[in-house]
Amino acid sequence: MEEMKQLVVISGKGGTGKTVISAALATLARKKVLADCDVDAANLYLLLHPEIQEEYTFSGGKKARVDVDKCTGCGNCLEVCRFSAISGGENGKIAIDPISCEGCGVCSLICPVEAILMENTVSGKWFVSSTKYGPFVHARLGIGEENSGKLVTAVRKKAKEIAERNALDFVIVDGPPGIGCPVIASLSGTDLALVVTEPTLSGIHDMERVIRVAAHFRTQAACCINKFDLNLRMTGTIEEWCRANSVPVVGKIPFEEAVVQSMVQGIPVTEFGVNGASQEIKNMWLRLNSLLCSGG
Repeated sequence: MEEMKQLVVISGKGGTGKTVISAALATLARKKVLADCDVDAANLYLLLHPEIQEEYTFSGGKKARVDVDKCTGCGNCLEVCRFSAISGGENGKIAIDPISCEGCGVCSLICPVEAILMENTVSGKWFVSSTKYGPFVHARLGIGEENSGKLVTAVRKKAKEIAERNALDFVIVDGPPGIGCPVIASLSGTDLALVVTEPTLSGIHDMERVIRVAAHFRTQAACCINKFDLNLRMTGTIEEWCRANSVPVVGKIPFEEAVVQSMVQGIPVTEFGVNGASQEIKNMWLRLNSLLCSGG
């Protein structure tokens, strides 16, 4: 392969089997680095069993903190806080609830004595790990912390650096569900988006939305229909939509108990004996590899 390629596995909704497929692809691709960008519910590690080599803190934004020695209790900040994060404290001073604070900074700007400071907060951590399948970059948000594209970008950037430094062929990204900021950060600059869907009305609707997002960022999309045999009529509808919109259907994975058993045991399904789902994922990887090498 002449240059490193980036494949992101995404879905319009949660629960379609995206992480199971990402883990399976990790066992099939050679010379790759893996990245879990579904940082709100990072669980790819459950199937890859990483050993952490490097650890970094992540600051997702700022929080307000009051310097009680400077505060005069004028109450200006109480009037402008839209999140009800500021209240009257002891001795006429104000108090700031760090959970309610959204870090907008208006209170610090309006304070006449500069008693409110905006400080970086530690929202979580991200890691560089080793696995039997190759290098793995992943993250863990703190309890109640909000995700942003910043953390996804940090994970992807590190994965790309590792791939370039070690002359690896692929970066395989387990992306987040939906169409929000983390999805955009996962999609931008990638070579191919594998959209995992399921044969339900909500699956079809959300698949269409995320494929349109990929098209907006000029990222080629391919479709995988997971558990396709649970509703063959809906599967046919998905295939018709994909044909009409020039989206190749690269995989149709059957519903099998072996997939559930492999997850329970923490093993990628492609390493869990012989089963129909595993064979279809292997065939799908050949099609994806062809699309990546040909550039579409």
